[in-house]
Parts: sequence; C-alpha cells; structure tokens
Amino acid sequence: MIRHAVGAAMAVVVLTGCGQAVTGTPTWPGARLERAVLTAADFPVGVRFERINRDPGQGDGAGAPPPMLSTPEGCTDGMTRDIADTAERGPGSAAEYVVDYDGARLVITVLTWSLDLDRLAATAERCATYKTFFDASDPGIPMTTTRLDTPRPQALVYEQTMHLAGAERSVFFSFENVGSMAVFGIAFPTPDPTIDVKATLPQTFLEVMAKQADKAAQAA
Repeated sequence: MIRHAVGAAMAVVVLTGCGQAVTGTPTWPGARLERAVLTAADFPVGVRFERINRDPGQGDGAGAPPPMLSTPEGCTDGMTRDIADTAERGPGSAAEYVVDYDGARLVITVLTWSLDLDRLAATAERCATYKTFFDASDPGIPMTTTRLDTPRPQALVYEQTMHLAGAERSVFFSFENVGSMAVFGIAFPTPDPTIDVKATLPQTFLEVMAKQADKAAQAA
C-alpha cells in the first residue's frame, strides 16, 4: 500500500510584485494530512504508538514476500491491490502508524484521497470463501471474508478468518471515505503482556478507527 513522506506547512508567505505585498497562509502538501492523523497523545498511556516513515520512492509492497496462491485467484492480496491500483501518489498523500496493545496490533493509514469502496466491496464478495495455498501441491487452507455490521454504516469492515484444523485465526479490516480523505486499517490479534493496556477485537479496533475517521473529518 502506498506510503509517502509528508510535506511541511509555512505559516506566512509574502510575495512582492508590482509594488504590492500579498500575505496568506498556504497549505503545502502534507499539512492537512498532519492535522488529520492521530498521535500518541490520542491513546491511553502505556499503548505503544509509532509513526511509520517510508521511502517516498519505495514502490507498493516493496520488500514484502509474494502473496500466497489462492482459489479464486488473487484473493490473498486482492484488497491491497485494489488500493494500490487506484492510489494517488506524491508527497503528503498518505500517513501510516502502528498502535500496539496487549491483544492487538493496529496498522492504520490516513489518505488525502478517496478509496474505491465499490471495488473493495466487490473483491470482498468475490473472496467471501476461498482457499489459500503455500504451493501448488498444498491442499489449501479454507478462508472466509465476512462483512461486519458496525455503528458506522458508511465504513466497510471485514473479518477475514483462516480456518485451521481445530482452530480459527482472524484479522480485521476497515475502509472508510471521510469527505475528500480516507482511512483504512488492519488489526491483528497480538498478545503482549509487556503492554499494560489491553485490547479486545474487534471492539478496540472499531473504536480507534472511528476516532481516526472523526479527526480526519475535521481536517477534510
């Protein structure tokens, strides 16, 4: 998914020409984005918060392992590709951060452009039930993608579950357009007893995504 460095804001600019001074407060790329992103101060003391700064020239998915095979084809990374294929790139286009609780790791991205929610919903529906494979000889692991009802009906929220023998493992996704901006995130169940603040999925994830969307709305 796209990640880019954010720009800076200049408080006052004075342009001279024809003997007339023009003053103003321009918005450089990234200024609105910075106003829209949650910070460590927005989370309980003890939660681990980290902004992720990517190389602006780094391609989408650079350094990541190739996606696993699936039937239907392309389900293991379908929503990731949906975002990458429609991304607007450039300084100040996106900001990313990670939040760690005892029980959850949240990876959240704020965009200064809108997501194609119809395309994401279509991919989720196509991949509502699929199998993923480590290689062509693998019998496959059953997977399901289920949309969740949430207090924010404008958001697309999904639970993606790996159905292993005798166990199930789920991750959660959320996608939402907020005015001219968008937010999306993924939550992994990650126990970490060294962190004092506990999380429950998907409740904690939904609460953080709602808080992030509300802040983005104020900046949008």
